[in-house]
Amino acid sequence: MPGPGTGPGRATRGGTAVSPLRTSSPSPGGGEAPWGEPVRRTPVRGRSRDEIGWVKAHGGAGATSLAEALGGVDVGARWPDPVRGEPRRIMLVGRTSARGLRAVSRALGALRDGKAPQGIDLLGVVLVADAPGRLPLGLLRRVRVVRSVARVQRVPWIPAWRVGGQPARLPRQLSVLAGLVGADGEGTEA
Repeated sequence: MPGPGTGPGRATRGGTAVSPLRTSSPSPGGGEAPWGEPVRRTPVRGRSRDEIGWVKAHGGAGATSLAEALGGVDVGARWPDPVRGEPRRIMLVGRTSARGLRAVSRALGALRDGKAPQGIDLLGVVLVADAPGRLPLGLLRRVRVVRSVARVQRVPWIPAWRVGGQPARLPRQLSVLAGLVGADGEGTEA
């Protein structure tokens, strides 16, 4: 957890603030996202710039599963560029593991520091459960820190996603998220 005055995504080494932001491209194995300057790639185009963009904070965050379940565009581990026709409305996605929450904090720090293209509208952070059951207290504290700087939506453990499938019916907790991103909510339990 960051020390006093270091903020999300900041660490200290010998009392000096150190930024963990990287500007290199992510490793092919789904490594950490490059939350420095925007990476220039072929634009990810949806139906419109107003479509939701799912931005993963780290590999395996669940952005693809959310895009498939609720619609929108899986942007990958980079900031979309609305000027190039990419979605301007985004949800940042991470797992509730310690690694996932650190990656979310780094991404929020980069956004706060202006390392994202102009015009991005962060709707919130989606934290996808990394395991069934309750979170340990240490991870719950990290979630509270993230919640203090952004709107947070929690997604429960969905066993079908683990094996690459889709559940017959989405959990009712996703109805709030579906409403926030403009999905019709079909397939969610009442």
